[in-house]
Amino acid sequence: MFPLRDINPSSKRPVVTIALIIINVIIFLFEVFLPSDLREAFIQYYGFVPAELTKAIVYKSIGYFGVNIFTIFTSMFLHGGFMHIIGNMWALWLFGDNVEDKLGHFKFLIVYFISGFIASFTHYIFNFNSPVAAIGASGAIAGVMGIYFILFPLAKIQTLFIILIFPFFVNIPSFIYIGIWFLSQIFNGVLTLFGPNYGSGVAWWAHIGGFIFGSYIAKKYKEKNYYTYYY
Repeated sequence: MFPLRDINPSSKRPVVTIALIIINVIIFLFEVFLPSDLREAFIQYYGFVPAELTKAIVYKSIGYFGVNIFTIFTSMFLHGGFMHIIGNMWALWLFGDNVEDKLGHFKFLIVYFISGFIASFTHYIFNFNSPVAAIGASGAIAGVMGIYFILFPLAKIQTLFIILIFPFFVNIPSFIYIGIWFLSQIFNGVLTLFGPNYGSGVAWWAHIGGFIFGSYIAKKYKEKNYYTYYY
């Protein structure tokens, strides 16, 4: 099940979404051309490492705590491979334009980063001793998807299905497509609670945290606009 496009035109050019995609791609290309050992050190240094934040908290090091909080921001622009960045940037392009159109450029950017921070802290809660660097924009994008889920539940997502060797194209309402995606995140996130070998390599809880935050923001947005309109 692969989303090809959403049938939901936007009225304004999504300049922030485009800028985020360009920045992510440029940084990823920079990573690619680094020597392998330097690339690993680069990701470890600028990725978000839960165990390092725990050390900062335990030893009450305010400076070290600040450094680790900063890596939550930098980790949003790092990716582990071509499929990682292609999947994330495609989802950002697919859902980001309409959310940016609805919220406005500045609010969209703020919500995007806050979603990423909430996602990283959710990941931290379930992995506070992990020495593995968490990287990727998927937590922030999950927040965008949560907003899309609430604000555009009936927008159609043109989805590719491959059964045996035959491709099928189906238009699915976004609340079904994104709902299935979110349930899969919960399923895999719960599996990680049974041991490190379940669902390893993906920050499922980051996706869950980002999505819930985005959904919450979207509900508040709808309530505010409802009362503004009727009162």
